[in-house]
Parts: sequence; structure tokens; C-alpha cells
Amino acid sequence: MKSEFVQAIEALGKEKGIDPEILFEAVKEAVVSAYKKNYDSSQTVRVDLPKDNSNEFHVFEQRRVVEQVVKPHDEISLEEALKLNPNYIIGDIVEQEVFPKNFSRVAVQNAKQIIMQRIREAERNMVYDKFSQREDDIVNGVIQRTERGTVYVDLGSTEGLLMANEQVPGERYMPHDRMKFYVIEVKKTGKGPQIMLSRTHPGLLKRLFELEVPEIHDGIVELKSVAREAGMRSKISVFSNDEKVDPVGSCVGHKGMRVQNIVNELRGEKIDIVKFNPDPAQYVANALSPAQVVSAVASESEKICRVVMPDYQLSLAIGKEGQNARLAAKLTSWKIDIKPESQVENEEPEQEGSGEEA
Repeated sequence: MKSEFVQAIEALGKEKGIDPEILFEAVKEAVVSAYKKNYDSSQTVRVDLPKDNSNEFHVFEQRRVVEQVVKPHDEISLEEALKLNPNYIIGDIVEQEVFPKNFSRVAVQNAKQIIMQRIREAERNMVYDKFSQREDDIVNGVIQRTERGTVYVDLGSTEGLLMANEQVPGERYMPHDRMKFYVIEVKKTGKGPQIMLSRTHPGLLKRLFELEVPEIHDGIVELKSVAREAGMRSKISVFSNDEKVDPVGSCVGHKGMRVQNIVNELRGEKIDIVKFNPDPAQYVANALSPAQVVSAVASESEKICRVVMPDYQLSLAIGKEGQNARLAAKLTSWKIDIKPESQVENEEPEQEGSGEEA
């Protein structure tokens, strides 16, 4: 039958979600520390914890068997050792129990601080291990408070930090609001793990689509690239590994419900979903949607794509303050040179006369 002590440690471990072995080691460390402190000893000791029906601690001093004793606290002569046990030889460790039984009570009292410290450390390590595996992933959190521009987020077992540079301009973070966050980094600090969160990272948009669209989760549809200006507009490119599956339609969902759920989570951020194409020119043309392209020619050597637009579509292709063209360039990783159709038509006679290619 287990002792009350063992049962108490196992119950505490279960309550805290900590391996009881960690707690047993903490108790051993605490008893050793208490013994050395109470008996002003620097000697090496070993602790036996209570077992069965006993609640008594047993502490043993350890000394190595040597021919000539130099360090009395750590060594014992072979002659002395043989008096204790005729089987000892040079190099063996001699153990002798060294304290009265009532030391158990003293040790527990003096060891409480060490045990609690080890419990806190174990809890911190558990939190770190849990969230270090969630880097580059999404977590749910509840806004707690904002201090000096930093938003503190309750993640359940710990607190996350949303720094000012990871917050979406214009997005409000009110106490008790529930939101999704992207884990960008998990740091170990003296006060425990520090979970760094983001609402602006492109990875947040990517993970939201993976959660919302089963075809992406299953690998039927691939999310090739993401370009995002958080809080305003984003573009994603998708490709289907199954000819029967429309990648854009899969992401939009029935009556637009899938993409609308993501837009709602991002507080109204506009999202353009474009079809990936291995042909750079066609890919750039798709990326400039909702504008319609007349022609697109990609130059591999310059890594630039020259696009001709109908005059009435030019402002749509460029977008407000150049946003649409900027996101398309970021999405495709190509520089984009946009010209109106009328300008190209006027340039053609000159180019033909000079013999230059368009």
C-alpha cells in the first residue's frame, strides 16, 4: 500500500498536470537542501522517500572508499569501510544514515519553498513545450487588457503578447473579445514562457484558409502564395491537384460562406482569391483581378511582366494608392509594368519604324 506521502505527491501531480517523478525529484532536492542547511554539511547525500505505509524520510551520507583520506567529508579509508562491510573495495561508495527520524517534519517545513519553485518551473516548461509546438500556427485567445500599446491575451494556460507592430491598424482590442492569433515566436524567460502573437502576419490568413477549406487541409487544393496588407486587403493564389475541383470555388464556398467566415474573423479585410498558373504572364494577369488584362508578356531575364490594360480598367488594375498592383507583385514575386491600351497603340508605329520589339 502506498504511503500518504506518495499518494499526496501523485494527487498533486495529477492536479497540476505534472509528471509525479518531477515532483519526487523536487522533494529529494528539497530534503537534501534542508539537511545540509540544518546540519551545516557540505557532504554528498542520498535521499530515500517514504514508501509503503511509512511517511519517514531517510538520508544517507555518501563517501568514497580510498587508500588515503584527503577529504574526510567525501572519503573513507578502506580500513574503516571494511569495519562496516568486509566486501568493500577501493572506489566503492559507503552510505550511512545520518539523521534522527523527526527530521522528516523539519525537512518538509524547510523544503516547501524549493518544492513550490520546482512546481512552477515544471508548469512553465509544460507551457513552453505546448506552445513551442504551436509556432507558425493559430491559437484562440481572449483579450484581457492593453498596457502601453501592448495587448495581453489569455490563452488558457498562459498569457500571450500582441505587440503594437503586430496589431492591425484600426482594429480594436476590447476586453473579453475572443479572437484568433498567429504564434510568431515562443521565448523562454526568467518569468516563464513568452508567447509572441500577431494579427498582421500573412501566416494567419494562410492558416485560416487551411481551417476553413477542407480541400486545402486534405491537399487537394494548394495555397501557393499569400500577399497581405493587414486590415485592408489581401490576395491568395490557389492551385488544384484534381481537374474536377475548382480551387477558387473551393475557397469561396457555397454562397461565399467560407471566405466570408475568414473576412469576418479579420474584421472586414477584403480578400482576392486568384488561380495560380505556372505561366508567369497568365499568373500575373490572374493576380491583377478584378481588373481584366488585354495582354501580358513576361521577361524571365528581367523578372518583369509587361501588362496592357483597357484604359477604363487601368485605375482598377493599379488600385487605390497602387494597392492592387502592389499586392499582385508581392503575390507573384514579379515586377509588373502596367500600361493603358491607348498608350501602347500610339507607341506601335514608332516601334515598327525603328525596328524594335514591343
